[in-house]
Amino acid sequence: MPSFDIVSEVDKQEVRNAVDQVNKEVGTRFDFKGSDARVEQADYTLTVFADDEFKLDQVFDILTTRLAKRNVDVRSLDKSQVEKISGNKVKQIVTVKTGVESELAKKIIRLIKDSKLKVQGSIQGDTVRVSGAKRDTLQEAIQLVKKSVTDFPLQFQNFRD
Repeated sequence: MPSFDIVSEVDKQEVRNAVDQVNKEVGTRFDFKGSDARVEQADYTLTVFADDEFKLDQVFDILTTRLAKRNVDVRSLDKSQVEKISGNKVKQIVTVKTGVESELAKKIIRLIKDSKLKVQGSIQGDTVRVSGAKRDTLQEAIQLVKKSVTDFPLQFQNFRD
């Protein structure tokens, strides 16, 4: 039976390369001279440090630009609140979301069921597997999901005949 998986993945090495580029650019830019602006990475958690909120926003803009150039979808970034640390310095934790969350997976399955396509969807961990009798209906399901879920980056993998 033909099937495919709906996943949300981010290449960890590309995120690491983008963070390295951001730190290099921040170190050479004149407007950051003498400031403690940097980005640190631990797995899929990025911590942005800066002297004030304005510089924090600038570093975040550089980060999103670098991630976009490295084909990492910036919709997968989840910013937390800005925290004050020692003195007048600030930090912000940015999480790179991977995997399809259960809420979104349920929404996708409901969307597929409501469309009356002859396909079945099932949640398997952080992926959604869609299977059906015909290849064409699976392709219609892919188009339906692409058109209706625009706020979260999704990839369609493992297309089997």
